[in-house]
Amino acid sequence: MRNLLNYISIVVPVVAVLLLASCESNFKDVQRINSVGFNPVGRSENINLKYTDSGKVKAILKSPLMLDYSNLQYGFNEFPKGVDVTLMDNQAKESYVVSDYAITYADTDIIDLQGNVKITSNDGKVLTTDQLYYDQKNEWFYTEKYFKFTDGQGGFLEGPGIDFSKDFKVFNMQKNNGQINNVN
Repeated sequence: MRNLLNYISIVVPVVAVLLLASCESNFKDVQRINSVGFNPVGRSENINLKYTDSGKVKAILKSPLMLDYSNLQYGFNEFPKGVDVTLMDNQAKESYVVSDYAITYADTDIIDLQGNVKITSNDGKVLTTDQLYYDQKNEWFYTEKYFKFTDGQGGFLEGPGIDFSKDFKVFNMQKNNGQINNVN
């Protein structure tokens, strides 16, 4: 009888473990069925995209990788390895935008730039932040994140939250501090 009890005390835990292991496998399958999979409809590497308007180049976008999710209800393009954008104004003056990551939303024409975002204007002005949105229709940048702006002449502004025009001529800031040199 004692051998039978020893045998049962060994067999029952082994059977229980095997049953639990098989249930775990089925549970993972059920989880996979209920998960939403985002699969891009297209993938482009080393892109160099030029945007023109009325025969003039207005912007050049370069990126090592673009994933196209335009097949979704709210389509977007993702740039998981960052972007390097050159913006040109009507006088062909260039400003530069770089970030570690970006998403463009097709329906809203909003670009979400994230990670080490830096804008450099043709006259030496620089703005840095962790995240910045660009409204393509209105040619307007904005963020709620901390930013630092330098004017290329020793002046600076910094603080949370800013929105401004593409040419750095119009600024709206929430809270800031800094030093601006008055040049006559």
